[in-house]
Amino acid sequence: MLISALIFGLLGSFHCVGMCGPIAFLLPVDHKNNVRKLGQISLYHFGRLSSYAIIGLLFGLLGKSFSLFGLQQQLSILVGALMILVILLPYKKFSKYNGSKPIFKIVSKVKSNLGKQLKRKSPDTFYTIGFLNGFLPCGLVYMAVFGAIASGTALEGSLYMAVFGLGTIPLMTTAIYLGNFINLNIRSKIRKAVPVFVILIGLLFILRGMGLGIPYLSPMEITPEITATQSCH
Repeated sequence: MLISALIFGLLGSFHCVGMCGPIAFLLPVDHKNNVRKLGQISLYHFGRLSSYAIIGLLFGLLGKSFSLFGLQQQLSILVGALMILVILLPYKKFSKYNGSKPIFKIVSKVKSNLGKQLKRKSPDTFYTIGFLNGFLPCGLVYMAVFGAIASGTALEGSLYMAVFGLGTIPLMTTAIYLGNFINLNIRSKIRKAVPVFVILIGLLFILRGMGLGIPYLSPMEITPEITATQSCH
């Protein structure tokens, strides 16, 4: 699961450069001092990872509630099916039912705060920009959230999202240093490959939930047993 999160982040970072690249390009980094610049970029990434970890923690808790009722494997199948459905369903139809409209005001406030932070150069600015950046709407983050839910625990959900974030760091860092260095043709090909990878991950979740007895990929379903122990003192 964590390997899938890392690969997800690595491939998804090509999309991130297009979506979050403008924010990265506008970071008020110190171009005259390479050591300070590296520190500022690191704070930016740490801020993004922090917000991803918090998101993963919250949705991991949601997954844990299913796990407590012995529904973790059924949840894995459901999550896999949803990942595939989101990719295959036309965007216009999906947008009618995605439930994102109520949070547009919150997103607007996040963008407003981002704009204010981009004008500052204090040490905490870069962490704050990264932290706010992590909460902006992103289709790939939504897919990673599905993985966090299927993880079954708050800690694993948080770790899943953090590893996803780690996968985006190499390309995002390169973009900050070199700007928009990837030509449109290559970026277009990568974007076409990302949905295919999401479908493969969705199939992996479904396989995992089926309990076919395949080590690591599809372990057998474990039925929880409750043992009551009485002791007299």
